[in-house]
Amino acid sequence: MNPAFATDLLKTLMVQAVTLATPILLTAMVIGLAVSLFQSVTSIQEQTLTFVPKVLAIVSLLILLMPWMLRTLVEYATAMITKIPQMAQ
Repeated sequence: MNPAFATDLLKTLMVQAVTLATPILLTAMVIGLAVSLFQSVTSIQEQTLTFVPKVLAIVSLLILLMPWMLRTLVEYATAMITKIPQMAQ
């Protein structure tokens, strides 16, 4: 395995990880910002008010995006398995 091939594998891995994590992180950030804004406007400082909407939003997003995420992971795994012979060289 030459350094260019290893660099390409790592680049693909990082792009895949960022692609899969971005929707979840953005959803948590937007919900957290909205809840924080609501709490500061209404002066309600309840801990469960920040936790419950984030959990509900993320679980519903995961249910919605699960087919895409699984398809993407299977395609990535298939591509890595087909590159195994090139790694041995």
